[in-house]
Amino acid sequence: MRSRPATGSDLADVTATLTAAFAGDPLWRWAFDDLADLEVLWRFLIGSALRYPWVRVRPAASGGVCPEGFEAAALWIPPGGTELADDEEAELPGLLQRLIGGRADDVLELLNRFESAHPRERPHYYLSLLGTAPAHRGKGLGMALLAENLALIDAEGMPSYLESSNPVNNERYEGVGYVQVGEFTTPDDAHVVATMWREPRIG
Repeated sequence: MRSRPATGSDLADVTATLTAAFAGDPLWRWAFDDLADLEVLWRFLIGSALRYPWVRVRPAASGGVCPEGFEAAALWIPPGGTELADDEEAELPGLLQRLIGGRADDVLELLNRFESAHPRERPHYYLSLLGTAPAHRGKGLGMALLAENLALIDAEGMPSYLESSNPVNNERYEGVGYVQVGEFTTPDDAHVVATMWREPRIG
């Protein structure tokens, strides 16, 4: 298994990896014109998620080089967990206001739509972010990281949930067992986000 849990010392590299991975994502570029602002938000979310042992990273192969720090990274929230602690949740509107000013209300509404769509009926793992460093795209490394993580989740007999912000990824997620269960849009209806659920594979 090539992946490992990230630690606090990995925060900068995980942030760099996921910021670069989402540089061309249609949803998040709608939300943030400046990639540096998205990087601040990602650092905020990743820093909070590191309180769980479920930020998983794929280091470069022996002798390999990855400018962003990791080949791929995944941010999972375990059953019963939250993306942000209560005090961090309270900080979020002010953070967005400082970063993007008048766009903050639209982005907060988008985040509220993520929250409203999130299933509550059963405990599950939540894949908040998954991305591959640009230098390593096209090698299947992001899906390899996902497969390793899903094997761990399957061993616990737990389902998982994700949102797909880029339609090109939907089929890839379906290939590892996810089924689309819903969708929502950005406040201006310009982009559609698919919500996807996966039952555990036992045996």
